This record gives sequence, structure tokens and C-alpha cells, in this order.
Amino acid sequence: MKKIVLILSVLMVTACKNQQEVESTIMNKNLSKEDVTTSIYPEDVTKVFNAHGGIDKWNTMKTLSFTMEKANGKEVTTTNLKTRSERIETPTYTLGYDGKNIWVSAKDGNEYKGNARFYKGLMMYFYAMPFIIGDDGITYETAEPLTFEDRTYPGILISYEAGIGESPDDQYIIYYDEATGQMEWLAYTVTFGKNEKSKDFHFIRYNNWQDIKGLKLPKSIDWYSYENNQPIAKNGTTDFLEVKLLEEAPNKEIFMMEEGDMLIK
Repeated sequence: MKKIVLILSVLMVTACKNQQEVESTIMNKNLSKEDVTTSIYPEDVTKVFNAHGGIDKWNTMKTLSFTMEKANGKEVTTTNLKTRSERIETPTYTLGYDGKNIWVSAKDGNEYKGNARFYKGLMMYFYAMPFIIGDDGITYETAEPLTFEDRTYPGILISYEAGIGESPDDQYIIYYDEATGQMEWLAYTVTFGKNEKSKDFHFIRYNNWQDIKGLKLPKSIDWYSYENNQPIAKNGTTDFLEVKLLEEAPNKEIFMMEEGDMLIK
């Protein structure tokens, strides 16, 4: 009789354990991709992402294109959001990045006088805020709040691991509305060509948003003068026109260097 009771007890324990394993497996299968993805970010970062439509929706997009009006005409930027290949088309030159090489093609006898390595990805990065801070190799810290015109905005300091991008010593601070999570300001340092981090923060105000496929993205941004790491006054605006956000990847051929183009070393 004791043997029977023992066998029954073992069977009950085994069955209970198996049931727990099945339930755990079912729970894991039912855990949505969104739950997994958003859980890897700090709470305040996720709050900002969610206020703009969610990082998971953003991650389904593969093509970003926008136009800016410059003094010499339209500048059209097209980016593969997965590979970060980029093509910047202007009236006087084309700048391309195929994922490895940066190249420039001057037009109509014009001489390219810019800094291709610095400019590659720059405006796309500013445009894709706040989602661009969901990249790999980023660390997050709480920053001191920003107070401007009697309003206070909590801040998130973004830093990069060594070897990430052209300027891994760059730092960004996203300031957001505490109630809604909406991004309101970006502070950023410029370390390109330098061997150390900068403590000098520049400021951009993000207060004009548009809805594109359920994502809240900039319609324009305002550039601010600054002093002692504080914004002072608006000194310019950049409008983003003809914005395209697609789940399909762009044709990779548009990022390729052709014969006669200048390779940037």
C-alpha cells in the first residue's frame, strides 16, 4: 500500500511539474514581440517611444525619405533604416553611403566643399528622433531636467559604446513632457574630429509634430542659440517636406557608387 501511495505521489508531482512547464511555455508563446522589445528599454525611454507611436511600429519601417528646402534648392535624403545606407540628392551634388563606402558625385562642374563623413546621416538622425535612440550600443542615464520659460522637462542622457558610428563620443539628451511623454527638446554635443567628449550642448526644439502611419514624427524643428548649456532664443527652423515612411526597403542600387564618383577616405 505504501508503494502505491508513493507511486501516486510521484506521478502527481511529475504531472504538476509538467503542467507548470506547459503553462510557462504557453505564456512565453503568448508574450507579444512588443512586450519583449519594449521591456529592454528603461521605463522613461519606453514612455517617450509610446508617446510617438511605439518603437515596435517604428521597427517595421525600412525606408525613410524627406526633403528640405536649402538655399540652392531641394535636398532629398533617402535612408535604408535597417542598413543605414543613405543617399542625399541636391542640385549641386549627390552624397551616398552603401553601408561601407561614402562617396560624392559633383554635378555640372560644381566642386563639393562639404564634409561628407560629418554630414552623412546627420539630418536623418535629427529627423528620426526619438526612435533613433533605440539603436544598439546605447546607454541611458537620467539627466538633469531642463527649465525653459517656466516649464520643466525631465531628461534622458544618451551615450554610445566605443566604436559606434563616426562619433561615438557624441552625447544627446532628450527632454520630454512629463505628463504625455512627448519629446520636446534635444540637446547634443559635437565631437566629430575630436579625441574627447564635449561638455558643450547645442539645442533643438521639437514642438511641431505630424502623424505618419501612426508614428509621431517632426514636421519641423527649431534651432536655438545657447549659453551655459541652456537654450536662449530661436534662430532658425528646418521644415521636413514630402516625408515617406515605408515597410519596403529601398532599391540598394541607389546607394552604390558609380564610375567617376569620388570615394571619401
